[in-house]
Amino acid sequence: MISPSRAATNARRDLAALSRPSGSFDASRYFRSVDDIGFLNVGTQAVRQMARQIVRDNLPGWTVNDGLAFANGLMSDRHLEVKGLGIEVLARYRRNFTPQLLPVWKRWLSNNYSTNWATTDAICGLLIGPLLVEHPRLVRQMLAWSRDSNMWVRRASAVSLIPAVRRGIALETAYDVARRLHGDHEDLLHKAVGWMLREAGKVDPARLERYLRTNGPRMPRTTVRYAIERFPAAKRRELLRVTRSADL
Repeated sequence: MISPSRAATNARRDLAALSRPSGSFDASRYFRSVDDIGFLNVGTQAVRQMARQIVRDNLPGWTVNDGLAFANGLMSDRHLEVKGLGIEVLARYRRNFTPQLLPVWKRWLSNNYSTNWATTDAICGLLIGPLLVEHPRLVRQMLAWSRDSNMWVRRASAVSLIPAVRRGIALETAYDVARRLHGDHEDLLHKAVGWMLREAGKVDPARLERYLRTNGPRMPRTTVRYAIERFPAAKRRELLRVTRSADL
């Protein structure tokens, strides 16, 4: 067993050793801006395997706080895979997550350690989402996040709810967050809200349809299109028609 800081240093070195030429990969096809993001071109499976090995190597000594210290040592790195490794390692301590971790993860987002939708969504799906499922009283905090000045925090207010929404325990908050975000000018928010609503519709499709009929004309079209993806084709066509704004 080694210290989290030493493990983070070693992990950076090991990931750099796995780095591959980018070849035909064009990051600009997937990310709005790549100025603040570095790519080692290390596959997701390699990152996950490294995370599993780091956790195994440090059992039983490391606690969730050590996992957090390890991740903290990597999140400021500009490389997507380095950030991802920190998130993957910390996620393996999810059974010991506590509410005190939520403001830490919000700081990661606020400090732009995410800098991109992929890292933001990993934080939401692997860290914040499981915490909200285990501690439902935290769910309503996403309402405040939806009004945050930072775009990544606002995106997290929707994406973080998805695991709880899938279990039917955050539907009220999901629709409240959606209403707050419909007027957001960021297209990455339009997609995130549509994704969240689509998942809510899997739990209660009738409620989603009622929501779309009432609010659809004031919603971004991208949000509507994402939200209706799981409806039958005929229903999708109908909802696209009835939710069209008179200004279009």
